[in-house]
Amino acid sequence: MSQLPKRALLAITSYSGPFYPNGDPTGLFYTEALHPYNVLTAAGFKVDLASETGTYGIDPHSIDKMFMTEADTATYNDPASEFSLKLKSTHKASDLNPADYGLFFASAGHATLFDYPTAKALINIAEDVWARGGIVSAVCHGPAILPHIMDRKTGKSIVNGKTVTGFTDLGEEQMGLMDAIKKFGLVPISEGAAKAGAIYKTPDGPFDDFTVTDGRLVTGTNPASAHSTAVKALAAFNAL
Repeated sequence: MSQLPKRALLAITSYSGPFYPNGDPTGLFYTEALHPYNVLTAAGFKVDLASETGTYGIDPHSIDKMFMTEADTATYNDPASEFSLKLKSTHKASDLNPADYGLFFASAGHATLFDYPTAKALINIAEDVWARGGIVSAVCHGPAILPHIMDRKTGKSIVNGKTVTGFTDLGEEQMGLMDAIKKFGLVPISEGAAKAGAIYKTPDGPFDDFTVTDGRLVTGTNPASAHSTAVKALAAFNAL
């Protein structure tokens, strides 16, 4: 059994601004933080939420009923729910001690494409967790942070030579968002992974529940994979 702290840092995006063609903002994809939070806390983990700036916004598209169960909606609508209180007290990543964590989980939303690649404090926490033998995981657009997390022994990204997944180019195209990604000069998940030397794997369908575990690195493809990615990250932690 691992001697690492049974405590997880759940990273969330601090970007909350224009993205969608109709002018809607992007931000945190709500269930991609809620579902991992529920999995990890049910397993006895203490979970802290942090963004690079200590601020966040919720992507309005993510709270559409097509993405939310009744239980998710009840949590969202209850300001006194445990998760609502945690979200309200989101930490600034630089205020936290990386040594407190044994697992790092990057939640998502298209907003992560804007801020995760340069989120130095979040990256530092993930690098520290990795260096101590902990688990690094990410779902959907959360893997935008992975190419920038360095293995301090090799000086290369932790995804170099590893198999990963994340939101697919086909998914972006089916949602009509690839042009927006290009307009803002953002890097799609597949491109970032390839540039960092990762092997990028996709599910049969872009919205299928799909995860990849490669040692201490655990990734998932989309909102439907948020729960299962956390389950797999937990299994990887318990196997240490």
